[in-house]
Amino acid sequence: QQYSSGSAYPSVYLSTPLPGIPKPVFASVDGHEKYETKITTLENGLKVASQNKFGQFCTVGILVNSGSRHEAKYPSGIAHFLEKLSFSSTAQFESKDEILLTLEKHGGICDCQTSRDTTMYAVSAEVKGLDTVVNLLSDAVLQPRLLDEEIEMTRMAVRFELEDLNMRPDPEPLLTEMIHAAAYRGNTVGLPRFCPPENVEKIDRKLLHKYLQSYYCPQRMVLAGVGIEHEQLVQCARKYLLNVKPVWGASTPANVDKSVAQYTGGIVKMVKDMSDVSLGPTPIPELTHIMIGLESCSFLEDDFIPFAVLNMMMGGGGSFSAGGPGKGMFTRLYLNVLNRHHWMYNATSYHHSYEDSGLLCIHASADPRQVREMVEIITREFIQMTGTAGEMELERAKTQLKSMLMMNLESRPVIFEDVGRQVLATGKRKLPHELCELISNVTASDIKRVTMKMLRSKPAVAALGDLSELPSYEDIQAALSSKDGRLPRIYRLFR
Repeated sequence: QQYSSGSAYPSVYLSTPLPGIPKPVFASVDGHEKYETKITTLENGLKVASQNKFGQFCTVGILVNSGSRHEAKYPSGIAHFLEKLSFSSTAQFESKDEILLTLEKHGGICDCQTSRDTTMYAVSAEVKGLDTVVNLLSDAVLQPRLLDEEIEMTRMAVRFELEDLNMRPDPEPLLTEMIHAAAYRGNTVGLPRFCPPENVEKIDRKLLHKYLQSYYCPQRMVLAGVGIEHEQLVQCARKYLLNVKPVWGASTPANVDKSVAQYTGGIVKMVKDMSDVSLGPTPIPELTHIMIGLESCSFLEDDFIPFAVLNMMMGGGGSFSAGGPGKGMFTRLYLNVLNRHHWMYNATSYHHSYEDSGLLCIHASADPRQVREMVEIITREFIQMTGTAGEMELERAKTQLKSMLMMNLESRPVIFEDVGRQVLATGKRKLPHELCELISNVTASDIKRVTMKMLRSKPAVAALGDLSELPSYEDIQAALSSKDGRLPRIYRLFR
């Protein structure tokens, strides 16, 4: 192809290199290199994990093996406070605003999230700002000032969140809190994730420092990055995280609570007037919410994958949903529950998994007068899980789980969290294609086996709303031990 721009310039052939221009360097993909997660452990025990991903932005963060499950010897609520206090003033930065301004120069944002077992400080910014970002993360995690006025502001934020939790129309966060309290009574993952109102005033800098001293030590941390070269990240880690003395002094990892989650089962009830939860032009009717859970397994066990497939197969959701098969309308809780019982408002399956235990639960909601019937429908679904799964529904659940996994792992922050959490828990990372293979290998007999094992545990029950028609815990337990999942019959003279 000859190209001429008139008489001013000579004709140039586009197939030959242009004179005076440096030789181009083309990006190439060599086998599995671009998928691999590289991990380096520094001299102080801190792990650095990274995954390269094409693009000019990266997500970098520090994950700490610390959460509400570690608060057995402390007043509950420390993890909740630390989440709210994150990225406040530090040794180098005068205020939260200064941190945000520094990040803005590199188009960055920061965030901190706490779960029951992990605290995650993360920043997304341009790759060019990596040095600044790791310096900022190191400062935010190891050198926070925790000033009195910041702690006071946090108390207000926590109080507001607790009020909001009790007032919001969606009771799912509150029920999740209650089912954990019922399933692991008073230990590890059963400890409250939100600060109880009576502890808001008790938490101060001295107590936070004592907690941080035990749990924020390098051996319990991972610096994870997505979208950057591994060597670069390791260099930054050596520079800012190797010989740093935290503001609370030397670590005391000997005081770490190493308790293993003890599944107890049990019931937690909260009688609450739900008639005015959401007024307005289209008010939500008064509902009673029930969550029934059984012990599954830890995410380190092989059975974790069959449980994930079972959870997908149960699926479910709200009674109002437009859409076809892709919306999970062919899952069991839709076909057997929501499509058959028009008065059921919601039926959804959830799976929570931790390093030493897990919980598979079904959340359902309906009119308070139909609570007994609703509980029986759920217990029958649990018993029917032991039947042989149909080939079609099993394949559909496996395909759905794989596609959900792969679609979620398209997003950089999700890859970051996956890399960080896996390396923090196991020291290595299972890649998506390995997980897909494990999902493909799940058979109907695996589902049956894990369900039988799960049904041997005592149920955990959380109930919220008008509970006048709620069957007793013993009746729910009896139903889950029976062949057909029916509640014991009650005979009343006067209906």
